Amino acid sequence: MLERGSVSPPAASTVAPSVATHMQATCRSCGAGLKHIFVDLGLSPLANSYLSENDLDCEEPRFPLRVYVCDRCFLVQLEAWETPENIFSDYAYFSSYSESWLRHAENYVAQMCSRCGTESLNQVVEIASNDGYLLQYFRERGVCVLGIEPARNVAEIARAKGIPTRSVFFGEETAKSLKAEGITADLLVGNNVLAHVPDLNDFVDGIHVLLSEYGIVTMEFPHLMRLMADCQIDTIYHEHFSYFSFLAVEQVFSAHDLSIFDVEELPTHGGSLRIYAQHRETGRQQVSERVIELRRRELSNGIGSLDHYLAFGQGADDIRRKLRRFLIEAKQQAKRVVAYGAPAKGNTLLNFCDIGPDLIEFTVDRSPYKQGKFLPGSHIPILEPDRILQARPDYILILPWNLKEEIIDQMSAVRQWDCKFVVPIPTPTVVV
Repeated sequence: MLERGSVSPPAASTVAPSVATHMQATCRSCGAGLKHIFVDLGLSPLANSYLSENDLDCEEPRFPLRVYVCDRCFLVQLEAWETPENIFSDYAYFSSYSESWLRHAENYVAQMCSRCGTESLNQVVEIASNDGYLLQYFRERGVCVLGIEPARNVAEIARAKGIPTRSVFFGEETAKSLKAEGITADLLVGNNVLAHVPDLNDFVDGIHVLLSEYGIVTMEFPHLMRLMADCQIDTIYHEHFSYFSFLAVEQVFSAHDLSIFDVEELPTHGGSLRIYAQHRETGRQQVSERVIELRRRELSNGIGSLDHYLAFGQGADDIRRKLRRFLIEAKQQAKRVVAYGAPAKGNTLLNFCDIGPDLIEFTVDRSPYKQGKFLPGSHIPILEPDRILQARPDYILILPWNLKEEIIDQMSAVRQWDCKFVVPIPTPTVVV
């Protein structure tokens, strides 16, 4: 139901018929039956399926964005409505367009070279290596690198930079094939890939196979505890099959004879974890106090209690109501609103909140791959950033709010006409 004074959203398309009857009945970690809903965000298109102008007249498939929590291992997970091949083989996200993410990657490389010693890193392998944003910094230090990136269009960019990259999906079979070639990883890296894996056990099996005897694996992913605390519903989209607490990821790795010996809490993506793991039998690293402390803190915050998960959905409706109210009142006051960014998370938010071009005129993005296209579902046009300077809006809604400092700095010129930035999560907040 629309609020009084609201503008009707664009008409919804139907569920894609090829997958409408599919449902993941069991937990992708422990195999238990799934019967508890964590949150239901309705129907939504694939978050990275950007549209051309010709696509706007075609029926747009939408899939249920319904998330479950396993009552045995507490892994939060989405139903698998689409195959990874259809989602990731041609991808619209390029890591190198974010300056802050490049700095994050460069700092990580410096940290790992210091921690491990460059001389001990005979082979670094990154899973979901994107456009070479991270491996380029290892290569600059003379380290042998290999990227694994299934999105062929993205992998081509990495290879053009001189980063050896295989366009395959990672799992046990790929790991065995690489090992047969004599490739094992002294450092195996995965940034924001663990959540994208539908066959979780096969993926972690692959890690176990490819990791050298004394090797280290690091994985970064959004932290479920932070997602829940700040009601980060826009982190949920079809490309993210799983949402991890530390307790849940520790169980997954342990089931494949990998032990987590250290963990860092990072500010990226609204709050992430970086876990450090090794072979249980041959690893040489001691378990840090940070592992013990985070386990304790998650338990004290309800991460081990089913009731805590079942209460989460109530906050989603509050976000929708508050954001729509803000945009509708701005329209009634003849204020012009545009957005910055075309991230997947923004598409979840806009579609769940029934927001279209009637409330947000356009959005902008630095990636030429997205410019000239339209956001899936909402059909908001994506333009180049300079168009904001021409339009002189009253408000800029920051869709990749996790990069708000970088964006506000890039767009500081809008202060000339008293334009204000708006952060949508967990509640619409005007940054003056």
